[in-house]
Order: sequence, then structure tokens, then C-alpha cells
Amino acid sequence: MKTIVVVLDSVGVGELPDAARFTDAGAHTINHIVERTNLQLPALARLGLGRVPSVHLTASDEQTEVIGAWGRLREVSPGKDTSTGHWEFMGVQLRHPFQTFHDGFPKEVMDRFTAATGRGYLCNKPYSGTDVICDFGEAHLETGDPIVYTSADSVFQIAAHLDVVPIEQLYQWCAAAREILQGEFAVARVIARPFRGSHPFERANELRKDFSLTPPRTVLNALADAGRDVIGVGKIGDIYDHSGLTVEVHTGSNAEGIRETLRLMREPFDGLLMTNLVDFDAKYGHRRDVEGYAACLNEFDAALPDLMSALERDDVLILVSDHGNDPTWRGTDHTREYGLLLAYAPNLTPRFLGERATFADLGATIAQRHGVAWTGPGESFAEALR
Repeated sequence: MKTIVVVLDSVGVGELPDAARFTDAGAHTINHIVERTNLQLPALARLGLGRVPSVHLTASDEQTEVIGAWGRLREVSPGKDTSTGHWEFMGVQLRHPFQTFHDGFPKEVMDRFTAATGRGYLCNKPYSGTDVICDFGEAHLETGDPIVYTSADSVFQIAAHLDVVPIEQLYQWCAAAREILQGEFAVARVIARPFRGSHPFERANELRKDFSLTPPRTVLNALADAGRDVIGVGKIGDIYDHSGLTVEVHTGSNAEGIRETLRLMREPFDGLLMTNLVDFDAKYGHRRDVEGYAACLNEFDAALPDLMSALERDDVLILVSDHGNDPTWRGTDHTREYGLLLAYAPNLTPRFLGERATFADLGATIAQRHGVAWTGPGESFAEALR
């Protein structure tokens, strides 16, 4: 029996009740894209996207016959980033947000980083990933010093040109930073951000690598300990610091992630296949590219029927999102929104799955489906998927 979870990274479905605390009151990733572009998403509409509370699609999509199950997920952890959302999916609810550094990293951290690398550094402040290589890339080429930057998320990002810093050396620098950024300076992720070419440069996203904190015990660990397969596609393994994963497949784009997911779905396994499709967020949400985000959603919608048809009798496909990133919103950061929840299985009775009280309901559902004990947070909706 297989459970396939596809995370549509940043495809939020409307502001959470506490969105004002995050300056995100009024954000709505899906609605604002549809309003600006008249985007049609017929396959997602068939799964029930237009029936998710607060979601408004085009008139033709609203009238589509629904064959899936739909709802939305409330995030209880205090954050709006990838690690917070994914950890809560698998049963880890944070009491306190991951630490962020809105003024850059303190001297103590950077002194230890330069000692570890033998180099200086450039930037050390919040920055857009594409802007930072445009603004500091040439200085990096001249000095060889890595570009260090952060964002509203709990991240320490290191950008370096592939002609200046070999990729394995960049990974070593990230591993060193991961060791430094513990305790009072802990961040959720250290991220390798290689780039190539000439000014304004191009990010080598296929070589990106995340070095995460290790989460407490999750549903992934419970599944693996019970002998189930736990397959991560995309950056899933990095997000959970490779804890609880039995197979990892790294990908460089949504298209590759979908291809690998389909390939793995057609192979025999018993357990969870979890895929993160990051292009919505990394390529279009942060860059406030409404048309690009719409095109990316359209590409996924066109691929969705293939994912559905690859399911066998007892399999379930679940689509979720980990936060919002409204491309019409101010700034360049994520937005505090409900997570999407859509599900499909052969012969599933269409139904409303409700407004789930926590992202952790996803992990509880997966555990129950595969007969694995889970005593952490979350309430299963597995019975509704039979």
C-alpha cells in the first residue's frame, strides 16, 4: 500500500487567523493569481480546489465535477517557512519560532565562519537570492569570498560561483556553518546556493543543498522503524536532515520532481513517497512573478492526471502546501496562510475533509493508513480516504 504526498511548496489558500501578526492579513496565493491571470486549473478543480474554503476559481473551474476530497490545514507552529511547515506535517509542533537574523549574523558567528573557511565574506544581511548574486557576484569573482545572506526565514545561505568555489568545497563550508549555528545561534537551515555564468549570473538550483537541524522524532521515523518504505523526492531529505528516510532522490526542478515521483509510483514499495515541488516558491513566489507562478501551476495541473492514473487500488494521493508565498504581496517573503489539502484515491467518495486543526493531521493519517503507532499530535482522517 502506498501513500503519495506531493507538497506544492508555497501554494497557500488564504490568510490564517493570526496572519496580521506576520503582516500578512489579506494574503491569498491561489486567489490573487487567479484574479490577476484568469488561470484555469481543471485537474485541481476536479479534486475539489474550488470547494476549499475561501478559494475562488474561474467560473468554469467552479462548475467542474469533483471526484476528490478537499479541505485546508491550519498551521499551529509560529512560523511561515519550509522547515516549520514540513516538521509540523510529520508531527512536530514548534512552541517557539526558529531564530531569524534580520540585521545579519553577529560578529561571533562570522568570525568563526571565516576561521573555518579561511576566507572573508560578502553581504551578511537579508537579501533576495537573485539580487544578491547580481549585486555581489562580481566582488565574489574578484576576492573569492563567499556571499553570505539570510531572509525572513531562519536560514544562513552561502552563494559561490562554480568557477571560483568547487561545489564540494561549498558543501564543506555549509557543513562547517551548520556546526557553528547551534544553540543560541541555531537556524533551521544552512543552504548552499551555487551560481554560474556572467553578470547578472544564474543560480545553479540543481546543485542547491540544505543542511537542516535534526527534528525530534517524526512520523517518518515511526514508519521507517516499523519497516515501511519512506521515500523523499526533491528537498524532503534535506528538510528532515535525512532522519527517517529510507530512500532519497534529489531533483532540480518541478518537472524532474514529477517525473521521479511517477517513476517511483510505478515501482513496488510499501509506505510513503513524499515529494516537494519547490519551483512555485523559489522561482516565482519570492520573485513576485505572478505570470510565472501561474504558468508553473498550469504545468502541474497538466501533469496531475498522470499522477492520479498511476495509483493502484489501495493507494492514496494527497496534495498539501507548507505555507503561502503570494506573488502579489509586498516584499519578497513567505505569507502566513492555510495549507492546501486535496486527496484522491480510486473509487474515493468525494467529501469535505474539514478545516484540520494542525498540519500534523497529515502525519497522523499516514501513520494510521500504514498501521504504525503514533502518539504525537495530529488527528487522522484516514477513514475518510477509504
